[in-house]
Amino acid sequence: MDQDKSEKPGRMPGEFARRASPVAWPPPVKQSQPAEMPLADARRRSLGQIVAIGFSLAIASFSVFILVRAFSAVGLSSLRQAIAATSAEQILAAALCTALSYLALTGYDGLALRQLKARVPYKTTALGSFTSFAISFTLGFPLITAGTVRYWIYSQEGLTASKVASLTVIAGVTYWFGSIFVLGAGLAFHAGAISAINRVYPFLNVLLGSLILGAVLAYLVWVTVRRRRVSLMGFHLELPGLSLSLGQITLGVIDQCAAAAALYVLIPNHELLDYFAFVATYVFGCILGVVSNAPGGIGVFEAAMLKAVPVASGEVLLASLVLFRVIYYLVPFLFALAFLGAREGVHRWTSLREAMRYNEEEVVLEDEINPLRRWYRDLWRSRR
Repeated sequence: MDQDKSEKPGRMPGEFARRASPVAWPPPVKQSQPAEMPLADARRRSLGQIVAIGFSLAIASFSVFILVRAFSAVGLSSLRQAIAATSAEQILAAALCTALSYLALTGYDGLALRQLKARVPYKTTALGSFTSFAISFTLGFPLITAGTVRYWIYSQEGLTASKVASLTVIAGVTYWFGSIFVLGAGLAFHAGAISAINRVYPFLNVLLGSLILGAVLAYLVWVTVRRRRVSLMGFHLELPGLSLSLGQITLGVIDQCAAAAALYVLIPNHELLDYFAFVATYVFGCILGVVSNAPGGIGVFEAAMLKAVPVASGEVLLASLVLFRVIYYLVPFLFALAFLGAREGVHRWTSLREAMRYNEEEVVLEDEINPLRRWYRDLWRSRR
């Protein structure tokens, strides 16, 4: 009787034994070195981020110190007089150089779209490139600001979010290609003039410039041998081949030289300035501005130019930098906002017209299907 009571609540042990399937337990995980690699990588990334933030803060702090000293030595009245002394010809020349620089920037998106095998009309490409660069130059954080503007424009042409993100990264790589090549060429071929700026022996400038140009040449050979795929900022990209890479470098050089010329023509006295040495100095100031993560490199770029460019008076250079900031950054930024607003207005008006046309066509179709409804509507209108 006791045995029956013990077997009633559940199944018999033999039934469990018959229906149970053998379980293969996994072998114990060995706590080896590869299992600890993710934690080590995370620590290294965290340490790298801390170092990068510290470096950016150090650059920004030093730039603020330089700017405060420069503005304390220059009165506001002297600065206003220096700005007023700038001729209309200088401002027009700076505006033309700015236009040439932004025209070259439209080629950045064109090459990126060609690499991604996406067909987009040039007017859309020019709008997307100009507005994204003009806004990101002013607000900073190009991956976010430029990527958002590009997605707003290119998504209407059928491009996916991943392609727009890849386009933004490739355009940024083009910018860096031009900057690095210009910096290396300036150090290698104008070492004497740059030595008067950075206080480094000319042969060291030549050596550093040769190393930079050698790295660019090695990259061109590397992408020429076969197709290369890399992971950059979380994106898996196929790098452009030789022809597109040369196009990237060419457009980058045109862009940087034209942008530097926009500032160069605003400086009234060029006796102490060699243009090619000035371009290399300009590029170095832009690189510092990007590394500092300051919006548009504001403050950092000005401090670098004040420290490096030899001029007769500080107020003249400050006035030129203020005008350059307005012509190259502020005016294109306002134009970009206006173009985006106009495009959105045209898009909304076109959608409204299509909706109205569709409504009219629907009414005509219903009248053809239901003549009684048309007769009743006409009668009701006539009695009103």
